[in-house]
Amino acid sequence: MQRFTLIFLLTAASALAQAPEGRGGGRGRGFAPQPPPPLFFKEAWKQAEGNVPVTQEFVTNQNLQLNVYGTGKQDFGVTSEGGVPHIWTGLCATACALTLSDKANYVDLTGKAKIRWIVKTSGFHEARPVLKLADGTYLVGDHTDASTLDYRESEFFLSEVHWMKFDPMTVQTKGTVLDKVDLSKVDAVGFADLSPGSGHGNGGYTDMGWIEVYGKPVPREAATAAK
Repeated sequence: MQRFTLIFLLTAASALAQAPEGRGGGRGRGFAPQPPPPLFFKEAWKQAEGNVPVTQEFVTNQNLQLNVYGTGKQDFGVTSEGGVPHIWTGLCATACALTLSDKANYVDLTGKAKIRWIVKTSGFHEARPVLKLADGTYLVGDHTDASTLDYRESEFFLSEVHWMKFDPMTVQTKGTVLDKVDLSKVDAVGFADLSPGSGHGNGGYTDMGWIEVYGKPVPREAATAAK
């Protein structure tokens, strides 16, 4: 009887050890997490003398097109003060926003797509993600980053952000929080500071250093042909 019991236990253990992956083979074996998307683009800005309006010439990645938004966008600055090239919103008379678009590709920001950036703020200013969809819709998200002590690196998944439409001319939100947003074909990615700047010195601004976007490229030509 003891010999039979031992043989049974050994047979059962062998069967469990050979169970196909993904069928509860023990201690999570067979779990295959979704792989993260690749780096779609990174922008770190060129060195600037003093504080000057940000233009295309300060974009280091030649594949990217810059766009700035807001009634005071001519005061949307880039500077290297403090040793880190960064965008500065201190002179924005109203809310302002900035986006970057890849000239050859849209980007799929579904799943584990994410943004990484480095931010410093003053006062109660906050950096928020901004998207322009392929159909021309502009969105601003409820994710915020702020760090009044020094530059701080942050990352977040786009699929966890709640979105509202906004007017790119005034950078003002429109309507209510959207129930569902299709992020499979995004034309441009950037950030917004929804508070007016307070001018030079501390009080109210956002400093945005480098920005990284992780997502799957969607060729613009292929997307256009599929319409």
